[in-house]
Amino acid sequence: MKYQIGDKVLILHSDEEGEIIDFINDKMVMVEVRGVKFPVYLDQIDFPYFKRFSQQKNKPGSKPKPQRQFVDDLKKEKAPAAPRVEDGVWLTFLPVIHTDEFGDDVVEELKLHLVNRTKVPYNYHYKLLFFGEKDFELKGAIAPFEDIYLHDVQFSDLNDSPVFDFEFTLQQPDKTRAPHYESSVKLKPKQLFEKIAKLQESNEATFSQQLFVKYPYANADEPEKPEDKLGLGKLAALGYKVYNAKEARNHLEPARSVVDLHIEKLANDWLHMSNFEILTLQLRTFEKYYDLALAHRQPSLVIIHGVGEGKLRDEIHEILRMKKEVKSFVNQYDPRFGYGATEIWFQYKK
Repeated sequence: MKYQIGDKVLILHSDEEGEIIDFINDKMVMVEVRGVKFPVYLDQIDFPYFKRFSQQKNKPGSKPKPQRQFVDDLKKEKAPAAPRVEDGVWLTFLPVIHTDEFGDDVVEELKLHLVNRTKVPYNYHYKLLFFGEKDFELKGAIAPFEDIYLHDVQFSDLNDSPVFDFEFTLQQPDKTRAPHYESSVKLKPKQLFEKIAKLQESNEATFSQQLFVKYPYANADEPEKPEDKLGLGKLAALGYKVYNAKEARNHLEPARSVVDLHIEKLANDWLHMSNFEILTLQLRTFEKYYDLALAHRQPSLVIIHGVGEGKLRDEIHEILRMKKEVKSFVNQYDPRFGYGATEIWFQYKK
């Protein structure tokens, strides 16, 4: 190997000097330049000695002429940095690739990094879930425009439908902003293989998934009320009934505290339905009674989804993670339903 960990190298495209801190595979290394870590290909670096030698060496047969320098003539120590672009918080995946005995590139694992490309510092709580069960957990803080290494995930484990779950809070509390923000990334094996294939075609090192663009406001789900832009007063004057929110609940379909999504409970001709049609009907029914539970301000709701292969359960859990009115939910053993039900608890603003 031409290089070793700790070697000083020159980044050819930026003409900056850095240090090798890790080997990713036989084609790439991880370097650190002024505290920033990033991967580069071996053909993008070189030893800096030739550059130093050529800069210091004078032309043969000539002596450098001493020149007087004035303060106004001195160059600035460092060129002004390019303006940083804010485009949100990202989860970045770095595939670790090696070449097997047949000369094929094989992905062994993925290195995960949390990237904050905003001007705001955050606290984060990260969890890796497999089939709803926690496999890895990490808490920490990330500064503005910082890149933090989280951990490695074995490539073979990505067939088990991993969910990369995050909860963010502000380091500096702000009453106008949400108390916390949750975001998750779920990669299906087919999507992952396509992304890695694109990386190899474009000769890039990483791919990323955006977690959020801007941290939300506290009242993001409650926009300001327009001043009767719909003309409700005029409708009432014309004889139409206009209800307030409390009265409107009396005209809604009754809510349920337990909803059974087994397909035989929802359709009589389910035997002639495809798997896609069955799942669509089950999710539509879930959304209906979820909305009714909120409209009637129920404290909780039990969804019976069964055990099976876990597809319906996973889809419901994915939806619940994105709902701000969900205080918590759990899929645990219950003598009535076994492991085939999820209980949801709601939180309402007074």
